[in-house]
Amino acid sequence: MTDDRHVLLGVGGGIAAYKIAALASRLVQRGHTVRVAMTPRAAEFIGPLTFAGLTGRPVIRSSTQVDPDGAVPHIAAAVAAAVYVIAPATADLLAKLAAGAADDAVALLAITCRCPILVCPAMNDAMWLSAAVQHNVAVLQARGVQVLGPVVGHLAEGYDAIGRMVEPEQILEAIERQPGVCR
Repeated sequence: MTDDRHVLLGVGGGIAAYKIAALASRLVQRGHTVRVAMTPRAAEFIGPLTFAGLTGRPVIRSSTQVDPDGAVPHIAAAVAAAVYVIAPATADLLAKLAAGAADDAVALLAITCRCPILVCPAMNDAMWLSAAVQHNVAVLQARGVQVLGPVVGHLAEGYDAIGRMVEPEQILEAIERQPGVCR
């Protein structure tokens, strides 16, 4: 059963992943129960222990994972979530989501969740503006997935352009604007 205080965060493999740790912390401080899923690439940018420490819950890393209490987290988290936020949503992750792939915990949860899904893209401008990425975003939007960003800002490549992920405060506001999510 969905709980209006449960927020599921799916962390993709981009440099902006560090911002999701700040978001997780803010959500917990505001009284939300937070569960994090990570792609294997995300763990190359920020460690799962960071999220476990911030949320008090083990990170979901695979479809075969079992929590210490015997629960299967990718099922339990999908059922409990009031909203699922995927950030940073890289070009690769957007392609997986559009194709309905389920080869990592983040993509798997996207096809099992029944709650609203919000993706926050982050990539360089060439990727963001490519026809393939724009097609994938359109496919996701047609399925009801909400897209927040990207924005113009300083990119990891060292210049300013479209492609920067929105800031954690903007994501927090978008989460708490979701119908049924308590503030």
